[in-house]
Amino acid sequence: MLTKNQIAQRIAKEIENGFYVNLGIGIPTLVANHIPNDISVSFHSENGLLGMGPFPTKGKEDADLINAGKQTITTLPGASFFDSSTSFGMIRGQHIDLTVLGAMEVAENGDIANWKIPGKLVKGMGGAMDLVASAKRIIVAMMHTNRKGEPKLLDRCSLPLTGVCCVQKVVTNLGVFKVTKNGFVMTEIAPEVTIEEVKKSTLGKLEIINNLKPIQLN
Repeated sequence: MLTKNQIAQRIAKEIENGFYVNLGIGIPTLVANHIPNDISVSFHSENGLLGMGPFPTKGKEDADLINAGKQTITTLPGASFFDSSTSFGMIRGQHIDLTVLGAMEVAENGDIANWKIPGKLVKGMGGAMDLVASAKRIIVAMMHTNRKGEPKLLDRCSLPLTGVCCVQKVVTNLGVFKVTKNGFVMTEIAPEVTIEEVKKSTLGKLEIINNLKPIQLN
């Protein structure tokens, strides 16, 4: 199976030169550490930053530089800072090419639930709703099952939705899945994972392509 860091490494392959990308909290934040040197990408944070860099090394943290998840970050040359209205104008104006989000559940039709578990205290949805409604492309990075071993790729979400019919691809510790009108289509499989394991851990409609490939990280 893939580690969280390897999930992020695989998603980094989806980023093209010149992209404007928003990274959600959790596994998605790791994507910034795996961008090839020959790719120019601008990372956006909805709290008002364009030009976010990798996480700082220990001892180099600056408490004044944080992302939307309150994690300390670095900035790249040419980075810019702005207010929330400008930041959300970028999002709602569909200037973000790719959003990478974590999720608690994803449905076979592309619905996503990633902000609230009933009965638990949360600060709010943040920018997730705007991002899934406006970004040109949505990729979800998550573990295939929850801590109880229950599937997170479902026929329909049971938790409050963040967005409907918006996810195009999901990368988990078991493989890579496209979201199509026929449900989840598995295109790549993680090392030492069997198709039977994937089927047992998935509740939504699942199709395995004939030429299923192993995930390549290099």
